[in-house]
Amino acid sequence: MRVLFHAPLKEPDHPVPSGDREMARGLCRLLVSLGARVVRSRAARVPPGTVPPDRALGSERRARAQADRLIRRWRALPAGHPERFDLWFTYHCYYRKPDWLGPLVCRALDVPYVIAEASHAPRRAQGPWRVGHRAVERALAVADRVITVNPNDLAGVTPRLRPRGRQVQLDPFVDTAPFALAARQRESHRAMLAARHSLDPAAPWLTAVAMMRARDKLSSYRVLGEALAQVLDRPWRLLVVGDGPARAEVESALAPLGDRVTLLGALPATNLPAVYAASDLHLWPAINEAYGMALLEAQAAGTPVIAGRTGGVPAVVADGATGLLVPVGDATSFAAAVRRLLDNPVERAGFGAAAATRAARIHDWRGAARSLSTVLRPLGCGLRLAP
Repeated sequence: MRVLFHAPLKEPDHPVPSGDREMARGLCRLLVSLGARVVRSRAARVPPGTVPPDRALGSERRARAQADRLIRRWRALPAGHPERFDLWFTYHCYYRKPDWLGPLVCRALDVPYVIAEASHAPRRAQGPWRVGHRAVERALAVADRVITVNPNDLAGVTPRLRPRGRQVQLDPFVDTAPFALAARQRESHRAMLAARHSLDPAAPWLTAVAMMRARDKLSSYRVLGEALAQVLDRPWRLLVVGDGPARAEVESALAPLGDRVTLLGALPATNLPAVYAASDLHLWPAINEAYGMALLEAQAAGTPVIAGRTGGVPAVVADGATGLLVPVGDATSFAAAVRRLLDNPVERAGFGAAAATRAARIHDWRGAARSLSTVLRPLGCGLRLAP
């Protein structure tokens, strides 16, 4: 079974860290674990970045021509060619970056069409993004399956599906094993970080892991800085993992915290479990966050989370059990939650233990692979997880 994996929003193999890319790579790994051969057709590549609304019609025309070329190419390929595919799998489809190609190609070639993480926003039907909005509706009307990871997308997508289409929910997932291992080695990771960055191992360590970009990420960093400025009467150190074009603005937002902040820069994914496990609290205000891969990773390492209650975050963080959720954008409430868990190490430890248990039980990749197998099997894919 060959699956063409199409990611209109961001190329999964791009080196810049991103939660979207991490989920895309995770879905590819799930498909491979089920016995699929994941293929990437050169003809299905799309330019990076979102297109301004005034250029959407031009993008649609180019996509139609590109789809025609892809269809002709596929039909001319011999059986067994590495670019031939039996199923089209699109990751991420929304009004700013719809899947222009998949619906056209799949209807012409009569192959199953699956979308993971589609969102439908009715308020975009008449605004400047209406062309992309209509493209999303066309994609949903063709889709055989829509796999929803953010629960907030369920209500908007379901009414747009064709009669034989089906929407299913897949819990956000990670490979929890490296994070569980890091949790068992917490003390050694903590000692290493303390020596490398001159940190006081007796003080609580707080972490934030996010790229430094404009708009939502920068807004979250600003709320974080405002919140922690209200907790300077407690001992703590903030470790920030991330980098990007808004680094100067992030540094300015965190400047009132003085030498309490240590910027670790962008780290390889393999280094993150140690940072999570060594910390005492993971913090992220989560402005317009879909669900937050870093929130899930931190909990898999046994670290409790404080986050803004938004989007699909409540599906990842169990409020009052694995961490605390506060009104999104409310720096004062965020500060109160930080103060509560800094002052209650027993509650903090209980949240951390529950977080690791819940991540392994609900959010591990093996459970996600079994769920994905169940979703795809009726399409004649024959994909299943090896024992």
